Amino acid sequence: MVITKDSVIGDILDFDRTTAVYFMEMGMHCLGCPASRGETIEQACDVHGVDCDEIVKKLNEHVAGK
Repeated sequence: MVITKDSVIGDILDFDRTTAVYFMEMGMHCLGCPASRGETIEQACDVHGVDCDEIVKKLNEHVAGK
């Protein structure tokens, strides 16, 4: 899986639940909420004031070996 700023958070979590820690670090503590699962990474980053490129890089590094 290649993650981009347009990737949907729910799809990422379904692929690899261990990515949840990266979303929690950015202040996104409502990962079970249907609205959160339907957001793209870019949308979540805008809401939480996080650098989108940085989180995408971290997530891609994390899932690279999966």
